[in-house]
Amino acid sequence: MEMSKAELASAAAVTGSQTQELMGAEVLVKALQAEGVQYVWGYPGGAVLYIYDAFYKQDTIQHVLVRHEQAAVHAADGYARATGEVGVALVTSGPGLTNAVTGIATAYMDSIPMVIISGQVPTAAIGLDAFQECDTVGITRPIVKHNFLVKDPKDLAMTMKKAFHIARSGRPGPVVVDVPKDVSFKKVSYSGYPDKVEMRSYNPVRKGHGGQIRKALQLLLSAKRPYIYTGGGVLLGNATNELRALVDMLGYPVTNTLMGLGAYPASDRKFLGMLGMHGTIEANNAMQNCDVLLAVGARFDDRVIGNPKHFAQNERKIIHIDIDPSSISKRVKVDIPIVGDVKEVLTELISMIKESSTRPDATALAGWWDTIEGWRSKDCLKYDRGNKDVIKPQHVVETLWNMTKGTDTYITSDVGQHQMWAAQYYRFDEPRRWINSGGLGTMGVGIPYAMGIKLAKPQSEVFCITGEGSVQMCIQELSTCLQYNTPIKICSLNNRYLGMVRQWQEIEYSGRYSHSYMDALPNFVKLAEAYGHVGMLIERPQDVEPALREARKLKDRTVFMDFRTDPTENVFPMVKAGMGITEMLLGSEDL
Repeated sequence: MEMSKAELASAAAVTGSQTQELMGAEVLVKALQAEGVQYVWGYPGGAVLYIYDAFYKQDTIQHVLVRHEQAAVHAADGYARATGEVGVALVTSGPGLTNAVTGIATAYMDSIPMVIISGQVPTAAIGLDAFQECDTVGITRPIVKHNFLVKDPKDLAMTMKKAFHIARSGRPGPVVVDVPKDVSFKKVSYSGYPDKVEMRSYNPVRKGHGGQIRKALQLLLSAKRPYIYTGGGVLLGNATNELRALVDMLGYPVTNTLMGLGAYPASDRKFLGMLGMHGTIEANNAMQNCDVLLAVGARFDDRVIGNPKHFAQNERKIIHIDIDPSSISKRVKVDIPIVGDVKEVLTELISMIKESSTRPDATALAGWWDTIEGWRSKDCLKYDRGNKDVIKPQHVVETLWNMTKGTDTYITSDVGQHQMWAAQYYRFDEPRRWINSGGLGTMGVGIPYAMGIKLAKPQSEVFCITGEGSVQMCIQELSTCLQYNTPIKICSLNNRYLGMVRQWQEIEYSGRYSHSYMDALPNFVKLAEAYGHVGMLIERPQDVEPALREARKLKDRTVFMDFRTDPTENVFPMVKAGMGITEMLLGSEDL
């Protein structure tokens, strides 16, 4: 599907001598080709049929027909997260767009670069309650970085240029381009795709303020109890190498948020594990007790710091580096704000450290590490590893990690207990290998994410860790996996409950399990087979490893592994809502 140089040149040509009369739909496809798009996930409908006809006449972009528009956006999202490229989805008007809203909001909350093209009724019919009409711009305005309604085919090429530029620059995010049907079929003179874009109102800052970086350097080097806290912005900014260099140079402890896992190797001793609601004792205690905190590409959200008043009890100096100025001092007041691209800012900070004669206080740092090792010695992630009667969900994840560590593997998850166990027990050493919905917490993303990644990374192993609740929300995409030959491996930790809901009901609602038990589950083995895949039922702990080995051998088949896990198991550590991050429940004995 790679475009040839000639095709790319043709799509991006700007010389007047190559002016063509093209339909708006053809201009749209030319724009996608010029942007180097290889895959588009979508579902056709009346308002986008001219666009689909234009796709039919080209062979450089592969369109993937999903079974539901929500999955189209999720698959494009998973592709974008794993590759760093802009994901592209195409949906029709009305219900096509409204079905895509959950996927758009998911990408928006996690700052994922995407362009979603939606069909719209003809311009003359807008506002007249036409068949399959909805206010796309109005509906999506709160959940996009920007959106466009294209009313003239002459504006299509420049609008697409702007859409891709906005989606991938600054703090990334989804951009919706709404294309009325008449705009897609009207002809227009096309002389090539714009080679640059200028937007007076949109100029994200890339270079951090040198004076602020110098202040940050002085504060960092004078710290007695330093801590480096990083989020998804490090991955989105492709700054993992710079982060690793900084941490190794300073010897400071480091933590990642759920969205930042893999930015620093989990196997390195300086990594304290994930922090937050289900973070480790050492990560949370270090966050609360440090004297200088360097926050990089993170936003101090409620799942990370818990109760802001509790967090503010201990005095500390905070340095915050972020591309988005609105994220700085939003929930926690910081002392040294640095607005800029995290890769560029960290590069400059590293250069300043190399040039400086000052070095961290080795004695104070050694004492700080002794304190951290004391917290770490409590082993807050212990569980009943010797259980021979029932499969512990943590055991499935840990076994998968032991089998695949050091290999070319991607892990997606849905949302719930299984997501937290995956984050805790699969120790990510590389960036962009952990693909999950963090901000919105969207159930059903696991399979679409996995198939989007597998299409982009056909030689990689792709595992989806899910639950019997989440997996049913987009399970129809097993059909897409078969049609487009994306052989993923699905590990369903089936505890017959909406596990995280049940856990909260046990802890916060006195065990009143209101509608959290799954009473009528399908036979997942037969269901997988009905979709043309391999199904496995695993009920004994001793069968976990053999089942995973067998699934991995079936390289060209999608395999659904139904692991019957302990229905009483809870995710620990846990910080209850409204509590501080060091007020952790460490196990059932704390309930």
